[in-house]
Amino acid sequence: MDAAELRRVYEAVLVEVDAGGFGPPEDGELSAEQIVAHLAANDELMSEATEAVLAGSPFAYYDLETIHRPQLDALVSECGGLDALAALLRATSQKLCTLAERLGPAAETPVDTVLREGFDLDVDESLPWGRALDLHTRVHLPMHLAQLRALRHHPQPA
Repeated sequence: MDAAELRRVYEAVLVEVDAGGFGPPEDGELSAEQIVAHLAANDELMSEATEAVLAGSPFAYYDLETIHRPQLDALVSECGGLDALAALLRATSQKLCTLAERLGPAAETPVDTVLREGFDLDVDESLPWGRALDLHTRVHLPMHLAQLRALRHHPQPA
């Protein structure tokens, strides 16, 4: 688990969010606001699990499936727009990165982990927590970064 790489990937996501210019999503896809809300809510869950690992808790359960669209829509509404969501993501990602930097040998602590994001990520097993954070860094965040980039306004051919 590389906390510096985690910070770099978050920075890339935040640069993309700050650039704005997102169009509407395809049917069934998430909007830019929903993607950022999803990442912030996800950070909070991962921070809770990381705090439990650091505290020596015998278990920490992380379930991405608990973040559904109604919760995302509520968070989007509560924040009131992409700028506030970006500020929230800055705070949640900073907290997660700071906690990850403190893990050290605790990164090997097994954690019951459920990660399901489309076809790209499907994990339902006990993993060393550092490995779960590594999957977040190398698969989950880049997948959502690609979604954000795909939402850019593209000129429509005449």
